[in-house]
Amino acid sequence: MRKEKVSYALTWFPMKDRDVIHAKRDVPYEIKLASTLALDELCYKWNKSNLESQINEAIDQGDHERLVELSEIYRPYTYE
Repeated sequence: MRKEKVSYALTWFPMKDRDVIHAKRDVPYEIKLASTLALDELCYKWNKSNLESQINEAIDQGDHERLVELSEIYRPYTYE
């Protein structure tokens, strides 16, 4: 992977006697990408397990309408 350039954001913080500049370094691209992928995977797994528990609860209660509704929402998770 190509090395990304580092960029800084300069911000003025006026103080009583002087002006101060603080530079903030951006997070590297690889870290941003890895954290986004990890967060996506966590959200996917949580949503899938939450839907599975709701479907199981609807089956236990015998609620056919809720089961059909949740089955349609769950359908994209079956294409793994």
